[in-house]
Amino acid sequence: MRIVRSLIVAAAALAIAGTASAQDVWHNFQVKVGVSSVQPAEKSNISAIGGEVNISNEYVPTLQIEYFFTNSISAELLCCVATHDVKAENTALGTVDLGQVSHFPPTLTVKYHWTDMGAFQPYLGVGMNYTTFYDKKLPAGGPVTAIRYDDSLGGALQAGFDYKLDDHWSLNVDVRKVWISSDVAISAGATQIAAKVDVNPLILTVGTGYRF
Repeated sequence: MRIVRSLIVAAAALAIAGTASAQDVWHNFQVKVGVSSVQPAEKSNISAIGGEVNISNEYVPTLQIEYFFTNSISAELLCCVATHDVKAENTALGTVDLGQVSHFPPTLTVKYHWTDMGAFQPYLGVGMNYTTFYDKKLPAGGPVTAIRYDDSLGGALQAGFDYKLDDHWSLNVDVRKVWISSDVAISAGATQIAAKVDVNPLILTVGTGYRF
């Protein structure tokens, strides 16, 4: 009986320790939802017809998942999907409608938080972005018959702050500069046009966070 009681006590202790460890791990996670303004700062070089690419600003819902290694150091993943209207302006053909393109640009940053200001906790971050383009929609009846965007890998900078409402909830304001560059292949019938497009958006986000 002593052995059985000892085993029960040991199992209970391990279960409690495991629960505490799991709670500690979950407490390190923070999830934020918000709305982001995606503002491209585009630059482009278009062969054959010249001109420059114009990409629309958009508002999109965003999700951020953050893990705290310490109170001051964390890693955060930003996910969103945006669809932009795209045009080539001031070309030899005038303004050419390139339709719409959607992109998925997950951005991972490592952040440093200043936690000695009470509820106001500013931070800076640096990281990487990978962008894939998909769901290209061309205007019907236009000169462009096909278009392809290459995926992009680039850097990212971040600044912002969390304002703690309590131990779990917070408000968040965030600014990211993301470097996105794509080689674009445009087909206008038998004519092939190559373009180098730097999107390089500024992403402004306002949201709310929950830390487990």
